[in-house]
Amino acid sequence: MTSSHPDSSIAPDSSAADFQRLLAGYAELLVKVGVNLQPGGKLLVNAPLEAAELARLVARSAYRAGALNVVVRYVDEQLARLKMDAAPDAAIEYVPAWLPDEALRMIEDGYSFLTLDGSDPDLMAGADPERLAKTATLRAAVMRPVSQKMMGFEAAWCIGAISIPSWAIKVYPELAPEEAVSALWRDIFKVTRADTPDPVAAWQAHIVRLGKVRDFLNTQHFASLHFADPHGETDLTVGLADGHLWAGVEDHTKAGVKIVPNMPTDEVFTAPHRDRVDGVAVASKPLLVRGETVEGIRVRFEGGKVVEASARSGEATFLKLLDTDEGARHIGEVALVAASAPVAQTGRLFYNTLFDENAASHIALGRAYPFTFSQDPAQSGGNDSLIHEDWMIGTPSMNVDGVNPDGSRVTLMRGGEWAIEGLTT
Repeated sequence: MTSSHPDSSIAPDSSAADFQRLLAGYAELLVKVGVNLQPGGKLLVNAPLEAAELARLVARSAYRAGALNVVVRYVDEQLARLKMDAAPDAAIEYVPAWLPDEALRMIEDGYSFLTLDGSDPDLMAGADPERLAKTATLRAAVMRPVSQKMMGFEAAWCIGAISIPSWAIKVYPELAPEEAVSALWRDIFKVTRADTPDPVAAWQAHIVRLGKVRDFLNTQHFASLHFADPHGETDLTVGLADGHLWAGVEDHTKAGVKIVPNMPTDEVFTAPHRDRVDGVAVASKPLLVRGETVEGIRVRFEGGKVVEASARSGEATFLKLLDTDEGARHIGEVALVAASAPVAQTGRLFYNTLFDENAASHIALGRAYPFTFSQDPAQSGGNDSLIHEDWMIGTPSMNVDGVNPDGSRVTLMRGGEWAIEGLTT
């Protein structure tokens, strides 16, 4: 945390003791439910400089849970912008070989991985899109063996959030910086259920509720999903991969440990067929791409591929994303999220994918998750790419139907809310 401790009160009428209690409970939630650290386990925490206080509480919770070792690595995101602006071209193209090697060794050694996510949404505003694209593409290629193991759940992992000034004032521009940081902390505690009397029990109940939706969808074997917004332009048919599996809320590592990879999470998702997506999708929220905010995205798909794309702002960066590789113009994920999810109830745009993807149904350009297939992804219509970029299309007026192979339909969502007959959420 910064020396001024802007996070030491979450509201004008809340005491520092209240905040410390909530922060400690949040740390415990990340350890016990997020990565579900087991006795004798090891933990790597990646965190921004401002996260020192939370990182220490995470370490304490981990050791109390029986951890053998906790490593905390701090990242100064300003160095990334400094490099983008000042470094020679050779530095932009350089990704050290030890980076993936070290991560792979830690996976092999049984480490769990916790990321405390807090970043400036405008960090890369105005940066050279060519340099941004080159850096992101090269890093993704070098780190691909690591991401494959993570997506295969060969290690436990979780992403949580931390309130920092640069992010908070973007979300709450009408507030003074310290008040904005406090307001964002309130949101983090709310949407992660850390402000409930028993956060762990609250998460277990949430896992059961959303798990019922996931399990129902896995019994249906839909050929496609149809998104139609009567008050917007989105009219999109997403064909689903052969043998697709629905996932969400809770996952299992290969060692059988139950984890919650994202906190918050209110989505259920599956794999589209890379060649069976047709229609128009319009983003309902801005998207943060390589450190730049992209707004007003409109895309038309034909035969699974993006054939037209535009954005009101940040268009050059978005188009560079689409040109990453051949798979970047196809989608690898489709997710359903109720418009009344806790993140949506805040009424705020967070300029952060971890939060905004849990406020609206969405699709993801790029790589599919291997665990959303019951058989070989390559033989099932799964997409492959160096990227995986979620962007939100859901609205409070969105209707979603599941379409069976015979063309008959099952109502899934009406007005952005779950509307599955006989199923309460």
